[in-house]
Parts: sequence; C-alpha cells; structure tokens
Amino acid sequence: MQNQQGQNSNQIANPQTGQLPKVKGPEMNDRDFVNDGLSTCKYITDSLNTAVREASYQRLHADLMQILTETQQSCRDLFLLMFQKGWYKLEAEDQQKIDQAYQQFSNYSSQFPYTH
Repeated sequence: MQNQQGQNSNQIANPQTGQLPKVKGPEMNDRDFVNDGLSTCKYITDSLNTAVREASYQRLHADLMQILTETQQSCRDLFLLMFQKGWYKLEAEDQQKIDQAYQQFSNYSSQFPYTH
C-alpha cells in the first residue's frame, strides 16, 4: 500500500502543503508554532490527568474535568491540523504484530479482579 507521497508503504501521511521552506533556518515557521502548541497541549493534559485523579473536592474535580476535556479537544484539533498539512506522519503496524499484542493483553484480562 503506497501513501499519497509514494514513500514507505507503512507510512500514513498527507502530502505537505508546500508552505515550508526547503532549508530550515533558525526562525520558527507555521509548522514549528503548531508543533510547539501540540507539545504544550500534551504536557498540559498529562498534568491535568494527575490533577483530576487527585482532586478531593467535587466541584474542583468537575471543573478540572471540563478543562481536561477542552484541552484534549484542542490537542486533537492541533494534531488534525498537522496531519492535514502533512506535518505529522504515522507508521502503520503489521497486522500480525497487532494481533499478537491483542492476544497478549487479552490474556491479561483473566488476572483482573473484576469481570464485566
């Protein structure tokens, strides 16, 4: 399976928009700013996850949950923007490896104290 750029068959990506310079200088471009925003957003959601888990006051917990949800959506929006512009690439995994991981973790469920 070839992607739109004709590169590695395991790579999932959109073609770049052509807005980026061929040679990167020290100044930040649009991709750098969005990437910085996404990195910051990931850091904030990680911190908010901890705060949500440890908030003992219910109203604070509810407020933090709302902020976490909004921040997660912002992260998703930034990721989608980067992916759409061809600035974020993913690697497709071999189906056999996916099946092996699924089987491995499915077997762990027998060790859980609760069953559904």
